[in-house]
Amino acid sequence: MVKPIIFCDFDGTITNSDNIISIMKKFAPPGWEALKDGVLQQKISISHGVGEMFSLLDSDLKEDIIQYVKETAGIRQGFSDFVEFTKKSDIPLYIVSGGMDFFVEPLLNDLLPVENVYCNHADFSQEEIMIEWPYTCDDQCNHGCGCCKPTIMRKLSTKDQYKLVIGDSVTDFEAAKQADFVIARDRLLEKCRTEAIPHKEFETFHDVIDILKKM
Repeated sequence: MVKPIIFCDFDGTITNSDNIISIMKKFAPPGWEALKDGVLQQKISISHGVGEMFSLLDSDLKEDIIQYVKETAGIRQGFSDFVEFTKKSDIPLYIVSGGMDFFVEPLLNDLLPVENVYCNHADFSQEEIMIEWPYTCDDQCNHGCGCCKPTIMRKLSTKDQYKLVIGDSVTDFEAAKQADFVIARDRLLEKCRTEAIPHKEFETFHDVIDILKKM
């Protein structure tokens, strides 16, 4: 019997928008766009680009950023129903995010146990925000992922599990290549189409539930 396990992205997947991009548009000085474009075009590593973007922000902006994200992020329709569905179906669900703990955890609002959430850590003890990377690449990955989704997948899944990835961006692509099946939108959907990765498109988490039920 196939045992599914789900690895789900956060920014732009669980939330309606990409919070890092949203934060930079609101708070960062000019210059962050080149870093963002470098990451999205896969010309610079995620850890380098994102780390440099956050270093443009003063640490005393922390509370303003948290408040802004709470007001603007928006959780994608059906997410709480999706979490409940995975619990009732006994499907392990892990949130694997390139986002930062200081906004990921408040937005998830205790829907999942903290040990099921993997993300980066923001340090506000210095003048500028510094990013720490607790989940770096293992010896099978050299992409400078920051929060390395393929490494986490290898650590948490077994060979007999059917690995499902849910995501929206090129930052989910390395995880998607390891998955048995991908549920995708936006840039990740385009990548799955061009690379012939088995996938289905989604817009809300009610779509995700429907896809899982049919599988």
